[in-house]
Amino acid sequence: MKPYFVHHTLSLRTFLPLQPSLPWLIFFMLFFTFCKVNPLDLRLHRWHWVVLFLQIFLSLAAYAGVYFWTGNRIIAQGLMLCFIMPTATAAPVIAGKLGGSIQNLTAFTLLSNLATTIIVPVLFPIVYPAAEKAFWPAFTLILSHISPLLLGPFFAAWFLRLGYQKIQKKEFVLSSQMAQIPFYLWVASIIVLTAVVTQTTLTNYESQITNILTLLILSFFACLIQFGLGKFIGYKFPAPSKGKDYQDVLVNPAAAPKTMSGVSSITAGQAFGQKNTSLGVWMAQTYLDPLAPLGAAAYIIWQNVFNSVQLMVVAHKK
Repeated sequence: MKPYFVHHTLSLRTFLPLQPSLPWLIFFMLFFTFCKVNPLDLRLHRWHWVVLFLQIFLSLAAYAGVYFWTGNRIIAQGLMLCFIMPTATAAPVIAGKLGGSIQNLTAFTLLSNLATTIIVPVLFPIVYPAAEKAFWPAFTLILSHISPLLLGPFFAAWFLRLGYQKIQKKEFVLSSQMAQIPFYLWVASIIVLTAVVTQTTLTNYESQITNILTLLILSFFACLIQFGLGKFIGYKFPAPSKGKDYQDVLVNPAAAPKTMSGVSSITAGQAFGQKNTSLGVWMAQTYLDPLAPLGAAAYIIWQNVFNSVQLMVVAHKK
């Protein structure tokens, strides 16, 4: 008899051969998204720092609370992972569809991933002493995983923008048809990523059914808390957007009818709630208990369900 999770993920396993295409899907998804952003318009605002502080604080509180309450290190590390994971590289794509500020979220995505690169080498050896690694080797290792898929498309889009402006003598703007490409690339990357994460975590640790179910439940509440807190913080600390990406209907049509508080609420919600789960799984496999990646694997389910519901609500309102 096939294991329970293997039996129920046969359709996802069909996409496993596409795993080598995942970095390219992410690269071009970000490339087309960053083409909408003028790097000179990137700013750090108050909600960026508030969200970053809460991301770190809640990760520590989650680990301490669960570990001292239950003594279960796997659950504690898995839940901590749900909070410490940086903002997903795909978050600006979804924020743009929902009506958020792509440029403000791009700025936070860069900040969040850089902060995680610094924090994780310090924090993870404390919560899992068996993974003793010096700071600088761990820092450079994590940075080497983040940089190509985050900074590569960012600078490629910037150079394209500069070259286009120099030749055409006018501002570079994606056509309305090309502006939809990142969304479809996101859909494709989510299918492949879900298949990979499910195969490497949930199906390989079926014997840990209690831990899996516990993390499924806890990650659900972690997802709701982070999306909810992010939306509240963005509403309380609205961030003005200096460039034309804020109201330009050719670039981000969904943002045009919304107020500044409404745009910031959507943006901060995605910044806090939409996580880089593939990086989270890799970090957990590298530095934490072998079963800790279950936290990121569980979280990917809920964040994609939440994003799908948000997109359906927006589509229904049109």
